[in-house]
Amino acid sequence: MLSIMIRDLYDGYCVLTLWFGLDMSFVFLVKISHTFNYTSQLHQIAGAYPDVDVETYLAVSSDPPADMGQWSYDFSDPEGPQMGTVALPGLSTIYQTEDPVAIIADHITLNVPLGHGITEPVDLVVLCDRSRKYFSERKFLILELEDKPGMVSIAAFNEKSEIPNNAKIHGQVTFVQIPWLPFMEKKKSGFEEEDQLY
Repeated sequence: MLSIMIRDLYDGYCVLTLWFGLDMSFVFLVKISHTFNYTSQLHQIAGAYPDVDVETYLAVSSDPPADMGQWSYDFSDPEGPQMGTVALPGLSTIYQTEDPVAIIADHITLNVPLGHGITEPVDLVVLCDRSRKYFSERKFLILELEDKPGMVSIAAFNEKSEIPNNAKIHGQVTFVQIPWLPFMEKKKSGFEEEDQLY
């Protein structure tokens, strides 16, 4: 006999408990709520930075996001190029990325400080919007530089005049996902109300 119980925890999270006779299993769920307004989306990966060439970056296909309340699926094309895919959370920033492509880059190459004595490269997922082929302040750009023809470069500039001569803008970075790392674990405060982990 199968019994199911769903218990709300907090802020859109819940636990699904399944009983199979005397055996019990728990599954941690995330409900789509005010925290996650959109469903997760699948995006193709163009490669690992800094070894991503412009041709591959531009060749990756992107699909429009699923309609609200629907799921995104990936059915690989056995005839087409085999690209990896990555699922990203249902955030408005990701939903508003019109022509998305993902790049995998390590935090050292991108100069992202993670601190806490991390010396080994940590992979980050960099989501780019190929439809934004223009300069914006405080935005990272996807560039093809004259001294690195055919290769993708990621950089940010305070002013448009700082962009190297003859550089082509192939998009903007819209989202970077950093994985959960052990140093990010919440420290115990000594107060039970604060230390409850769900």
